[in-house]
Amino acid sequence: MQVTEADQREDFRQMVRAELPRLYTIARSLLGTDAEDAVQDCMVKAFERLDQLRDPAAGAAWLRSILVNCCRDRSRARARQPVAVDFEEVEDFSLYRKIAYEDPFPYSDSLHLDFLQGFGQEDVRAVLLRLPEIYRVALVLVYMHGFLAKEAAAILRVPLGTVLARLHRGRKLFEKQMWDYAEENGLLKEGVR
Repeated sequence: MQVTEADQREDFRQMVRAELPRLYTIARSLLGTDAEDAVQDCMVKAFERLDQLRDPAAGAAWLRSILVNCCRDRSRARARQPVAVDFEEVEDFSLYRKIAYEDPFPYSDSLHLDFLQGFGQEDVRAVLLRLPEIYRVALVLVYMHGFLAKEAAAILRVPLGTVLARLHRGRKLFEKQMWDYAEENGLLKEGVR
């Protein structure tokens, strides 16, 4: 039985419908406000290359891979120069020690939990968007969307060791940015939320 072009289009529509919520969530985590445009770019590129999809069972992973590349392209277009990060400062930073030393919530028995409870979903998203794309993408794929590090490496087309290094540095940078964000937005005052 030969598959017609109409059948291929219908299969594509069904695959996209099933994956669209997850694609949008990934794109929003990576780009913020440009998520819809990135998903649309992904759909156009996927449709144009539909003949390259050999195994329909791999369609979801294929779409995610295209989406990540579209998000990366959009990020590159936004800022051609990568953000310089002083990793010596970041490596020495410990959110745990900083909270304990600064003691933003005196008389608290759960100081670290009090600090983290000050962050809403939008606050976490804002902190993530402050991170350079190279670290944000790895963190989002592994910690927000549950991919294994080796799956993220396959999606990003980089060695596993590279993803592991990006995850480590990304976590350290995320901690530092959380503290900076909390200071800037008054989240270190008791009873703010």
